[in-house]
Amino acid sequence: MNIEKIISSGESETVEFKETFDREAVESVSAFANTMGGIIIIGVSDRGKIKGIQVGKETLKQWSNRIFQSTEPAVIPDIKIETVEGKTIVLLTTSEFPIKPVSIKGRCYKRVANSNKLMSSKEITELYLYSTGSSWDAFPAKDAKLSDIDFKKVDRYIETTKRAGRRKFTEAPQQVLEKLELIKDGKPTLAAILLFGKEPQYFLKQAKVHCGRFRKEVIIIDDSYIELDLIEQVEDVMACIRKNINVRYEITGKPQREEIWDYPLDALREGVLNAVCHRDYSDSADIIIKIFDDYISIWNPGGLPPGITLQDLYDPNHPSKPRNKLIAQVFYDIGEIEKYGSGIQRMINACKNHSIPEPTFEEAFGGFHIVFRKDIYTQEYLHKLGLNERQIKAVMYVKEKGRITNKGYQEINQTTRETSKRDLDMLVNKGVLTRKGKGRSVYYELGQVGQEWVKNGSNITNRKN
Repeated sequence: MNIEKIISSGESETVEFKETFDREAVESVSAFANTMGGIIIIGVSDRGKIKGIQVGKETLKQWSNRIFQSTEPAVIPDIKIETVEGKTIVLLTTSEFPIKPVSIKGRCYKRVANSNKLMSSKEITELYLYSTGSSWDAFPAKDAKLSDIDFKKVDRYIETTKRAGRRKFTEAPQQVLEKLELIKDGKPTLAAILLFGKEPQYFLKQAKVHCGRFRKEVIIIDDSYIELDLIEQVEDVMACIRKNINVRYEITGKPQREEIWDYPLDALREGVLNAVCHRDYSDSADIIIKIFDDYISIWNPGGLPPGITLQDLYDPNHPSKPRNKLIAQVFYDIGEIEKYGSGIQRMINACKNHSIPEPTFEEAFGGFHIVFRKDIYTQEYLHKLGLNERQIKAVMYVKEKGRITNKGYQEINQTTRETSKRDLDMLVNKGVLTRKGKGRSVYYELGQVGQEWVKNGSNITNRKN
């Protein structure tokens, strides 16, 4: 372990600096135990300056006893003395605890970035379920009976699993549900009602999707509430999306024309599946899908499961921790979900192959948010390229008008000819714009990627499906 390197990297989700051992250090032990584990370095300031600390064997024993007596279940960190720059520091190393949450006098903390956050009662419940290998959808549905299950749907599920090559059931439909633990002690679980119920929303009103087509944030031109079982929901949501986005056709020499949609349908389906399978069904909010002229937003209640970070999502080998294990298993069985944890990478790859920006993922408003954009030239993207406000304004102008001249650039930005030329040259060098014409007839259009977008997605007359 390179202590100096760890200190120089600063505080993080797994590293905390403390000048002295105090109550907050104990809180950090709890937070690390509830998250991914971590190291508390005593004798270092918040800014990473090595101060050093004077300790003896009795001091370390007192610290260990204080942590042991303050935590429930009791945690015993590994305590080690190190010398850095001639000064003594102490490392308190805590592993992720197997049974969570670990509390301090009834209060539970988790590690978020470089700080400790007090957990809500919902987070505590969910963390406990995860650590014990259970999930919310495995609980019995209140007041539900076997007669509330549509066994014809179960028959279709059995046949679909055979075609997908995922299962070969020989039992009767009810026995299949019992085998999958979707029926326990003669009672349907929440997962069974959501997947195969005759009226799922009778038992869970929030188990629906609100899908809308927007011209602007406040102008709604199509609005649908989709209230079906989860398997049917995915199909109806995809039908709603297809109805509200563009499709064009290409003659490829094959017997049938090729459909080219604004967005890759496989990626959108993955986004919908992610929302339906992994949303927090104990939350009263709906899944919300907003379709705008240039992007699609999918939001579902419930952030990332415990132990998964946004950064983890980009690692194709990240562990799968489905929030609703029984629901996820059924979707896997019917071939809707491939390898657990691979959906994010499939969305990214599909968008790249479709020549549109990668989708963005974030935790927002108590849920998980995915945004698909069909136009690479968004203000967010242009900012990332290092463009200034004048240049971004010019690109927006070219997207609308088709071209711009140096004089036009001067007029919309109220700037000099020299500044305009310098800004436009930079846009050409970055491939955002391309220079056309000669001499006084020089003008600028979108670069190659932008031209493809205009040709195939914006200014073409596409059919609405």
